[in-house]
Amino acid sequence: MTLKTQPLMLSLCLLALLTATNGIADESSITKPRVISAEAWGSDPLPMPVSRLHEPRFITLHHAGVEWKAGDDPLVKARNLQSWGKKSVEEGGKDWPDLPYHFLIAPDGRILEGRPTKYEPETNTTYDVNGHIGVLLWGNFEIQRVSPAQVESAVRLVAWLAEKYEVDEKQIRGHQDVGTDTDCPGKDFSRYLKDGRFQTWVNRARAGEPLAIKLDEALEEGPTEIVPQ
Repeated sequence: MTLKTQPLMLSLCLLALLTATNGIADESSITKPRVISAEAWGSDPLPMPVSRLHEPRFITLHHAGVEWKAGDDPLVKARNLQSWGKKSVEEGGKDWPDLPYHFLIAPDGRILEGRPTKYEPETNTTYDVNGHIGVLLWGNFEIQRVSPAQVESAVRLVAWLAEKYEVDEKQIRGHQDVGTDTDCPGKDFSRYLKDGRFQTWVNRARAGEPLAIKLDEALEEGPTEIVPQ
């Protein structure tokens, strides 16, 4: 190293140190939960239009609305959902270039990566999707109960996303709270969003505190069976 290059190198080192110290290099202080990448589960999206770019401001939770059966494979279901969505409306599809959600959570707690968060999601209902991060939990929580593993994974994922994108707890909601004509994410799961417990668990995760997640007994009107794992 010459004498002329020494000041430049020192300046670069100082800049890197300041960047890391100010938190610019690490967008979130919370550890990202393990996520199965889109590449790992075999994602094959179409090119996404630049017009779909957005700045995430909300986190919206969904259920699939389709019964999860014993032996179902979340990787296969993700590929099937993507293939169906990519078909044209004339072919019975939706003309979606990629999965409609950004993350998908299986009953055993595994998290799959969906479409990139820099693009807005899709919806079958009426609401402005711009700014929303869509998190799907597989199962139909009108007729099945959400699993403890799913809820814990959802809490840890949403905590990381909320920290990364500076999303306020008031903007962590269920689909039915932002859309119309839907009971998504199902009565067995939405109760934890409506009474604020889910947001409380998220805040604890963001603060590095023990989660202490305890799910309620089955609702009087059902469902009674936990989604099979």
